[in-house]
Amino acid sequence: MLKTRVAVLVSGGGTNLEQLLLAQEEGRLPHGEIVLVLSNKPGVYALERAANHGVPGRVVESSGVSQAEFEAGLQAALEEARVEMIVLAGFLRILSPEFIEKWPERIINVHPSLIPSFCGQGFYGLKVHEAALAYGVKLSGATVHLVNQIPDGGRILRQKAVEVLPGDTPEIL
Repeated sequence: MLKTRVAVLVSGGGTNLEQLLLAQEEGRLPHGEIVLVLSNKPGVYALERAANHGVPGRVVESSGVSQAEFEAGLQAALEEARVEMIVLAGFLRILSPEFIEKWPERIINVHPSLIPSFCGQGFYGLKVHEAALAYGVKLSGATVHLVNQIPDGGRILRQKAVEVLPGDTPEIL
C-alpha cells in the first residue's frame, strides 16, 4: 500500500513528534510515513529526536527573513522531499493564507488544549497548561484539527479530554 508522505514541522523539543515517530514504528500510522522533520530554529531537540528515529531533519530559519522568504524555503524543502501532508506539532509560526492555500486540507495542527479554550495568540506549549491550571478547569486535553482559511481555523478532527487532578503541574498536564 502506498503511504502518504508526511512532514512534521516543529519549533522546539518535539514531544509530540516523538509520539508520532513511536506510533509510526509501532505500526499505528498505517496510511502515512514521516519522511521529513522541518524546524524553523536550528539546534532544537526535535531534530535530534528525528535523527534518533532515522528520519531526516532540516532547518528553514524564520528569523531574519521575510514571511515570504521563509515560506518559499519551506515550500522548496517540502517539494524536494515529495511531501503530501504537513503536521504542525509544536510549530510556533503562523503560516500565511497564501501558503495554506497551496496545501488544501493537507495541513493538520496538534494543539495542546480543547479548542476553543486556551488557544490563539500566546497559547502554546506549557503556557496553555499554565493558563488552564490558573483558570481552575477540571478537564483539559488536546485537539487535532485540519487547517484552512475559514474564520474558525479549520475542521476539528479529534479532541481528547483528560481530567485535571489535584497537584497537576503544567508539565504533568
